[in-house]
Amino acid sequence: MIVGAGFAGYQAARGLSRTLRGAVEIVLINPNDYFLYLPLLPEVAAGVLEPRRVSVSLTGTLPHVRLVLGEVHGVDLDARRISWQDPDGRSGEMAYDRLILSVGSVNKLLPIPGVAEHAHGFRGMPEALFLRDHVTRQIEMSGTSEDPRERAARRTFVVVGAGYTGTEVAAHGVLFTDSLARKNTTLRDAPRPRWLLIDIAPRVLPELDKKLSRTADRVLRKRGVEIRTGTTVKEATSEGVRLDDGEFIDTRSLIWCVGVRPDPLVEQLGLPTERGRLRVDQYLAVPGHPEVLACGDAAAVPDLTRPGQFTPMTAQHAHRQGKVAAHNVLASLGRGAPKPYKHHDLGFTVDLGGAQAAANPLHIPLSGPIASAVTRGYHLTAMPGNRVRVAADWLLDAVLPRQGVQLGVIPPWAVPLDTESPEVAQTVRAGRG
Repeated sequence: MIVGAGFAGYQAARGLSRTLRGAVEIVLINPNDYFLYLPLLPEVAAGVLEPRRVSVSLTGTLPHVRLVLGEVHGVDLDARRISWQDPDGRSGEMAYDRLILSVGSVNKLLPIPGVAEHAHGFRGMPEALFLRDHVTRQIEMSGTSEDPRERAARRTFVVVGAGYTGTEVAAHGVLFTDSLARKNTTLRDAPRPRWLLIDIAPRVLPELDKKLSRTADRVLRKRGVEIRTGTTVKEATSEGVRLDDGEFIDTRSLIWCVGVRPDPLVEQLGLPTERGRLRVDQYLAVPGHPEVLACGDAAAVPDLTRPGQFTPMTAQHAHRQGKVAAHNVLASLGRGAPKPYKHHDLGFTVDLGGAQAAANPLHIPLSGPIASAVTRGYHLTAMPGNRVRVAADWLLDAVLPRQGVQLGVIPPWAVPLDTESPEVAQTVRAGRG
């Protein structure tokens, strides 16, 4: 039984499927029927890639794996049973012999007035689709408003969190809104759309190498993005955000990228945790429950390359932990010996849109078109499917004008910031039954 089809869960399912080939039953429970390649989600929000390009079919790429659509809401460790709810609201239960928990993470919240009501996160496909429509709609409404203050507010976009996701959202977003504004007759002579990237940290990409940070900072500033480091949001309202220095910024767009927290399911297990993540040993096994393994963002995995620390919550670690989890499950079935998780990071890539990127493959710092080529090559290699379609979209975006239309398929209330399931759009508006 594998719970969650993110980077860790998908790799675990693929490893088991390829080896066992129907010898045992492999069940994968996930709210959606696709694996979402999260690193390219900012390009979906900016209209570079179509949504299905970064959504890899589970049934189409995982032979010998039975997919169950549903969200797990309970695990009985003693009885070795899980319970879930399917998209129609029906409940189900199932027993397991081996369990891999790879439930991932959700948006991280901070106790700031108004943020939960007025900000939108960036953890799932519904949020990316909403943001693409929302940004397009704000630019169009700015062109029709007769109030100068409202026009400026609708052209102002505030991204909170200058980590990996926030930096890419701002980098792609400013290119997207510039393109939209150029096509809008009433905005051609107006000031450019305004983007702000805010973080309490002293620099952008604080968790990455300083050379990557400097490259990203330079590219963003050259594009006109206002970077406010050492700053945070004090209050959010429907009219804008107030910063901790007292400045009020008129905006209708607050994009929350301050980080993630483990899926709330971890808290329900009643097992030892580390900052909300389920504690496991170096073999990814849960102490006291050798039949249960955990990996990815939901697991606090000892970092053998940095004694006393835990692996960070990154796709790079989740991807490799999923493979190790599959290997160790096979070992528990008598196929090989278990192995500990140990991985030295090979560097990071940050796609800044256009022909710009920051990368340090094998810790060699790169920037500009070369870094962009390395970044896109890495993503094509890491994706488990849709590579040709992704490459085709990149080629078309390079030679054709970007399409700027809003479809209105995801209303704001369907993607609340405070949700345990950012990968699923809500179908019932809160407070209205």
